[in-house]
This record gives sequence, structure tokens and C-alpha cells, in this order.
Amino acid sequence: MDDPLRHHGDVEARSADLDLAVNVYDGPRPRWLDEALRASLDEVGAYPDASRAQAAVAAHHGRPVDGVLVTAGAAEVFTLVARLRPWRHPVVVHPQFTEPHAALEQAGCRVRSLVLPPPFVLDPALVPDEADLVVLGNPTNPTGVLHPAEAIRPLLRRGRVVVVDEAFMDCVPGERESLAGVRLPGLVVVRSLTKHWGIPGIRAGYVVGDALVVAGLALNQTPWSVGSTAAAAVVACTSPAAVTEARRRAEEIRDGREHLEKGLADLGIEHLPSTASFVLARVGAGVHDALRDEGIAVRRADTFPGLDGGWVRIAVRRPEVTDRLIDALRRTRPRPPSPPPSPQR
Repeated sequence: MDDPLRHHGDVEARSADLDLAVNVYDGPRPRWLDEALRASLDEVGAYPDASRAQAAVAAHHGRPVDGVLVTAGAAEVFTLVARLRPWRHPVVVHPQFTEPHAALEQAGCRVRSLVLPPPFVLDPALVPDEADLVVLGNPTNPTGVLHPAEAIRPLLRRGRVVVVDEAFMDCVPGERESLAGVRLPGLVVVRSLTKHWGIPGIRAGYVVGDALVVAGLALNQTPWSVGSTAAAAVVACTSPAAVTEARRRAEEIRDGREHLEKGLADLGIEHLPSTASFVLARVGAGVHDALRDEGIAVRRADTFPGLDGGWVRIAVRRPEVTDRLIDALRRTRPRPPSPPPSPQR
């Protein structure tokens, strides 16, 4: 790897027969979403306009449109945040999605990593007072930890921007602990639509929050960065029909995650209780490579600050797919040494 912070699960899935590395819902897309995507092709003869998508997001979260910016996926938001101002003391809470950290370094910032100890639960007192930017995930990738909203609110203070990456919040039935509808100075929340709706090839996401911060992000956005198809996806995926389907998918993911966690527990494999579409498990050194040799891709976790090669991130899949992984883990995981024989009398 040229840069571990820029290593993502799609690289590992490319040559795999079985993909449990990419956290994208693997069921069919809703018909109404496909129809919206096809209809958007009639608009590609004109320059794209994301104003309808902006209004749809604002209505979805019950907030004014000046606190919304539609983006080319969540990743674009992190680049815009990094360029918002010359950050003096940016802090990224790890383990978490590494793209915000990489974007800040690319912008010339010296980033401070706040590496949480297991079980990776946020303690706001650990964030240094001098931090002018704090970035954290909720639920966090790759740990699956859902931080209470009341643990995040104390991070807000005058002169500080707090960025909460809620790319996997739609995996949580009812989206409890979400701050996307909260209006507080310095708070911005990032959302991705690519994972829950199975459209990673369409870069669709948005950021909501403090209108002054959002306006600053918009000033740095490349003109027409959100194409017509992505804008149509945003409108469709924030519609009333999408709210119902999103809840159903979240419940399906919860059931699939419970099946995966039971399989890991039956094998005695340490793992973190998760609220997202993946589970972080400590399978042991060498198991990632052994699974890859069998054509099974899981996400290596040693590229996340705070984790080592014994951890992997496993995407939630249908039970029959998960069972194939569990069978492979039964064959490949390290066995504890046998106890020495008892002395004969």
C-alpha cells in the first residue's frame, strides 16, 4: 500500500469469489430508485442542478436549506472540510474511517490522532481543549460502536467545528443518536447514500449542519460536482417511500448481523457488538490472508489507527453467505495450543 489511510475494502473485493469486505447492501435496489436513476438520463444534456436535492434533504431532516449541501458522496465532504480553513489543531477520533484523516494531511494539516482504547467508546474528556476541529464516526467504521448523542454534544464549543460521519446511521432502526436534525453552532453531520441503497458507483451524499460552516464548504466545492444522476438519487432516497424501505433494510441488516455475531461467538472469536452493516472481529494473525487464499474477502483492519493485523471487518450478508464464511473461519483460524498431558501417577 502506498498509503494505508487510503486503503479501502473495494480493493480487497476485486479478485474475491465471496465479498465480505465492502459494506454495501447486497440486495436488489427498489424499483422507484431505478426508475429515478433512469429518468435522470433525460437531464444529462444540461448542466446539473442540485437545488431539488438540497430541498429534499432539508425537508427530510426538518431543517432550512441553507444548512444543507449535496455532495459527490461523503468523501467529497471530508476534502471540503480539510480546505475550509487553516486548521491549527485538528483531531480525528480513531479507529474510524480514514478518509477524513487522509484529506486533512493532503491539505497540509498536522493531524492529531485520538486513538480510543477497546471497546472504542467515546469519552469527550479525552479530546484536547485546543482542538479546533474534531472528526468522529457514528456508528463508527470499522468498530460498529454507536456513540450516544449526549457524549458528542459536549465536544461543541466556541471556535470549534465538530464533524460527525453518519454514513452508517441508516443501518440503525429509527436512527437513534443521530444529530442530523439538530441545529447547534459548529456541528455538521455527513451522510452517504451509496451503501444503504447499493449505489457506490453513483457518488451521492450530503452534509447538514451549521449554516455558516456549510456555506464555507460550498465555497470550496467544485462547480457541478454533483451530477444529474446523483442529484436524482438524493431526491429519491430522501422520499417518504425511502424512509419506509430504509427502516426495513435496517431491520434486515440487524437480523443478518445477529446471525454473524452468533456464528463468531460459537467459534469463540472475539468481536465487538455492532450497530452497523459490519462486525469488527479479532480472528488472529494470518487469518485474513488465509481467507483470501480461499477466495473470501474480508476487510483487513490494520490500516485503521489503533488496530493490528489480528482484526478484520466483516460485512453483514445473507445468512447463507455468512455461513460460508463461518465454515472457512472454522478451518483457518489459529487453534489454541493443547494443554500439556497430566503427569501419570
